[in-house]
Amino acid sequence: MDAANVTLVLQRIADGDREAAEQLLPFVYDELRRMAGAAMSSQSKAHTLQPTALVHEAYVRLIRPEDGYQNRSHFMAVASMAMRQILTDHARRKRAARRGGEAHKVSAETVQLEGPEQGGVDIVALDDALSKLAELDPRRHRVVELRFFGGLSVEEVAELLDVSRSTVEADWRAARAWLAAELSET
Repeated sequence: MDAANVTLVLQRIADGDREAAEQLLPFVYDELRRMAGAAMSSQSKAHTLQPTALVHEAYVRLIRPEDGYQNRSHFMAVASMAMRQILTDHARRKRAARRGGEAHKVSAETVQLEGPEQGGVDIVALDDALSKLAELDPRRHRVVELRFFGGLSVEEVAELLDVSRSTVEADWRAARAWLAAELSET
């Protein structure tokens, strides 16, 4: 299903058509699964939440008529935010269950934010830092969220945010440097 047809199905969902919600999943599942894999790549190998569970939990949160997505890109952007929130909530619950046990610290080297090789990232510390970044620079925050949690390419982020590729690359470099400094202080 192309982007225009996905947008039509999203409109039907906004109009309250429950069948449309069931029809949408097969058309966005592979992309959601790719996004979940990218988001999970930063997690410890011992993480108890699996990418498939992340997709399904995010999808349940996303399919509400009141959300009214503008198009497929808007839906995917919100999906990346939902996945971030799910991972953060999961990490906070796990930390609370350990009653303040040792959390993995994020070093400046860890915040390359570019793939599975970085190992376990303290998702709670990253979420807190991203919240600060959102206040300072909302666009750079969105770039990180879409690239890191959404697994989107520079080109996809540029299209979604309606900015140039070079702007996304500059924002990505600056945000990573800022996050590295912020996280090295924790």
